[in-house]
Amino acid sequence: MANSVFFQGMALCASLIMAIGAQNAFILRQGISRQHLFIAVITCIGCDFLLMSAGVLGMGKILQTLPELQSWMALAGAVFVFWFGWQALQKAIRPGQLQIDDATRSARTAKSVVVAALGFSLLNPHAILDTVVLVGGIGAQQAPANQPIFVLGAVSFSCLWFFSLAYGASKLAPLFAKPAAWRVLEALIALMMVAIGISLLKMA
Repeated sequence: MANSVFFQGMALCASLIMAIGAQNAFILRQGISRQHLFIAVITCIGCDFLLMSAGVLGMGKILQTLPELQSWMALAGAVFVFWFGWQALQKAIRPGQLQIDDATRSARTAKSVVVAALGFSLLNPHAILDTVVLVGGIGAQQAPANQPIFVLGAVSFSCLWFFSLAYGASKLAPLFAKPAAWRVLEALIALMMVAIGISLLKMA
């Protein structure tokens, strides 16, 4: 029974997390740039765990009864992804080669990576709906003794996915040593952020 609940959590998380979105685009970019991959991945996984747990504990039902809160969350998320898209556009216009071992920017970059990961996880209504409302809501229907097992299964796939995405993307780094390739990637990320931002504004 426990194994069944565990794999139910994994399967549900897999069906949601593998869709292309702002969070995955961020992890993909960090993987290619090889900038603080572990920090970025652990932050996203930690946020997923907190949001899923909150959903199982009843936060999903609360969000469903507060449409105004959802609107404000969508607006905040739109502002964040538009800002990130603008940053990507600037890098596409003025690209440079990847600086993988730039020790002088290490601390500042690590902090900015954590902030960005928190933003894509906690200011992203799409991610919150998936983790809190869907995963959390279904997990809350499990027997109390099985709820932690369900969340553990979901978080396990979150770990598998984000680490695979980040470190798999890092293998592509040599291809992006050329400014032209990096420019294309940043332009695609900028377009994706704009599309996601527009969809969030429609939710607000």
